[in-house]
Amino acid sequence: MNKNKSKGPQKLKILPTHLREKKRYLAFEAISQIPLNREDVISLLWDGANDLYGACGTSKLELWVLKVWKCPSTQHNIIRGIIRCKRGSLGEVRSILPTITSFHGKSVVFYTRGISGTINSAVKKFIILKGQEE
Repeated sequence: MNKNKSKGPQKLKILPTHLREKKRYLAFEAISQIPLNREDVISLLWDGANDLYGACGTSKLELWVLKVWKCPSTQHNIIRGIIRCKRGSLGEVRSILPTITSFHGKSVVFYTRGISGTINSAVKKFIILKGQEE
């Protein structure tokens, strides 16, 4: 008698949390002469990483732009955001940000605001200012 009653394809089991690769969340701020959106940040980050580490090195960083916020400013276009990466590659990701200096011929400055182990604490500590609400 066949005890396996499922006729469809078998689902893969999810890896337990204690065996998963640990992630870190890097909060950044970018000041630019032209407005930037999430897609622009992704392309700038990937281009900078490819220039610095090549395609193979960039893939090992496991970069992911999670969210980008626009900050109100009268003189400059300021955005803040969160980048996810592997725990061991935090130094490499931090070294990518200063290499990004221009976008479409206009200057851009990226810098790290802080590093956190969770998204929620990164947003609370480094993204949202006192008195500023989403």
